[in-house]
Amino acid sequence: MSYTTQEVRTIGVRGIPLVKPGDDLGKIICDAAEKQGTSLLDGDVVVVTQKIVSKAEGRVFQLKKIKPSILAKRIAKMTSKEPELVELILRDAKSIVRLYDGHIITETRHGWICANSGVDVSNVSGGDSAALLPVDPDKSAKHVRKRIEELTGKKVAVIVSDTFGRPFRIGHTDVAIGSSGINPILDARGTKDLFGYVLKVKQTAIIDELASAAELVIGNTTEKIPVAIIRGYKYPVDESVGATHLVMPREHNLFL
Repeated sequence: MSYTTQEVRTIGVRGIPLVKPGDDLGKIICDAAEKQGTSLLDGDVVVVTQKIVSKAEGRVFQLKKIKPSILAKRIAKMTSKEPELVELILRDAKSIVRLYDGHIITETRHGWICANSGVDVSNVSGGDSAALLPVDPDKSAKHVRKRIEELTGKKVAVIVSDTFGRPFRIGHTDVAIGSSGINPILDARGTKDLFGYVLKVKQTAIIDELASAAELVIGNTTEKIPVAIIRGYKYPVDESVGATHLVMPREHNLFL
């Protein structure tokens, strides 16, 4: 089956209220999409930012209530970060990959290599609280997908996105940290190129590409568009694997 797509639309979903712990994200998304005239269709990809998923799952913590460890205090002095923030970073880290020039690069317990274990204070509460990544972003994506399908009767895929930096390149881009209903990889190994050469390594991380496409309409500041619908992309349906399938096995990692 070919997954070549001639036209893809990316639609920002407006009208999402400030999310609180325990909120029904699936219903909130469906209601907002319907209100703006873009009700969900079979085959849509719904991209949801990590921040609102974390808020709905109660993964937001007030810094003043965090007691930093001795290690957190030491690293805070080295990086000029608040000790309470460093403590949250350490709690969600499997290991510290690099401490350099005020930066803390960690391997999260999910397996992602990123700054600050994904802990973020932007778009949370003005700086006095921090949001941690969902405990299981793939499970979060599945929960939202199931709820959307229950409410609409439509078969969709859901991606939970977050903003990551990239080694050896300036700038940030959104990537997928959770997914459900879509195979994360489009594997072209074994197919032939235009000249008959058999491809040996071509694997496209389509959920990352879709997350980045969604960021173009989501934005990161005052837009308040934390959800996007990607319509028209023919993706490989798969409910058995999620975004953690993209974690590079340590034995194949050339940089750790």
